[in-house]
Amino acid sequence: MSYWGGSKWWLHHSLASLNQSLNGKLQLFKGDATLIIPQLAVAVKATAVHWNRCYEPAFLASDEAIDKQLAKADIPVRDFEGTVLWEPTRIVKKDGSPFKVYKPFLKTALAADAPKKPIAKPRSLPVVSPQASGGVTLAELGLLPKIPWDAGIKASWTPGEMAGQEMLRSFVAGKLEHYGQERDFPSHDVLSRLSPYLHYGEVSPKQVWQAIGAGKKTDDNREKFVSEVCWRDFACSVLVHFPETITQSYNARLKKLTWRQDATRLKQWQQGQTGIPIVDAGMRQLWQTGYMHNRVRMLTASFLTKNLLIDWRTGADWFLDCLVDADLAVNTLNWQWVAGTGLDAAPFFRVFNPVLQSKKYDLNGDYIKAFVPELRHVPGKYIHEPWSAPSKVLAEAGVELGKTYPTPCIDLKASAQAALDAYHKTA
Repeated sequence: MSYWGGSKWWLHHSLASLNQSLNGKLQLFKGDATLIIPQLAVAVKATAVHWNRCYEPAFLASDEAIDKQLAKADIPVRDFEGTVLWEPTRIVKKDGSPFKVYKPFLKTALAADAPKKPIAKPRSLPVVSPQASGGVTLAELGLLPKIPWDAGIKASWTPGEMAGQEMLRSFVAGKLEHYGQERDFPSHDVLSRLSPYLHYGEVSPKQVWQAIGAGKKTDDNREKFVSEVCWRDFACSVLVHFPETITQSYNARLKKLTWRQDATRLKQWQQGQTGIPIVDAGMRQLWQTGYMHNRVRMLTASFLTKNLLIDWRTGADWFLDCLVDADLAVNTLNWQWVAGTGLDAAPFFRVFNPVLQSKKYDLNGDYIKAFVPELRHVPGKYIHEPWSAPSKVLAEAGVELGKTYPTPCIDLKASAQAALDAYHKTA
């Protein structure tokens, strides 16, 4: 698999943390896993090889190849569903076909047997010194950026199992009780921020299930958070049953949609220079911290696909490159949902108005001010659409549109209508 920028950063520090927990005895190898793992297993005279299944197509193919090689050496494989709550092939319709809509998937999942309880980590883990080629140091993996762009990510995250488990405890102890009511407000600190730890196996979804008392205690906050955790399983199920959605729109009609090729607008979006404050705040948060608030992810994705009419795959690739929680299944499902091109997607004609969303969920502009500091002195009345402010107000706030902060790169109403017109042409 090829790791993206934010993911490489996380992987480096995650491996460093794991190595520390193993008293410096973590062994790293670089190369073709289908060759190296069987070689290692033979070298150490393994009686079995264990791994947690990863459901991305490339990993499934690799696992199958490794399994075949180990079988030739009479070494059994034990693989587990450690990265999900339920095996993707388990939560299906009565006729065995996969779900394409989330609500019935969720209902079926919650009615199934509870996820298996996680077992405690071993008290000790014997480490061997295999005689195999390809061993490298962590530095030799070359995961850290050569240009130091990661200062904001360093300040925002501490990778590793210990930090992940503490993040889970902190969420359950203080944030969970506010989650349902406040999760849509980007300046409110109620999100779990567990996604990168879940992606890298530093926290198990089954541990989350146990920690929040899922299936036992019922309240709106827990139910909403359980729904979000189960969305990961739905994304994994979609990836397994419909792997083509990684690169293709699922909606046959929207495969005909003509996307724009606009390098200038794309760059403005990527750099948080669109002139739409809530969109710019989200894109800058992404670049600075490797993360973006959930609702703002929807707004920025809608702006790219519905206002700029730029292909959802372009946006999905940028998110994968920047996010520390870059998960192929979730990222693909989310982007196709917003773009209206996927399974259980919002209809294409649903276009988020970023200004109205900003006024509703960032009332005082606290989130905008945090990531678009050039607008920090603009009164709350105008911070969501500074182009509507009187020139005197902007002058007093130290803002000169087009110089200190961009004018809007596009007309929101006209561009939304243009997207709808393009959609209707696909009929």
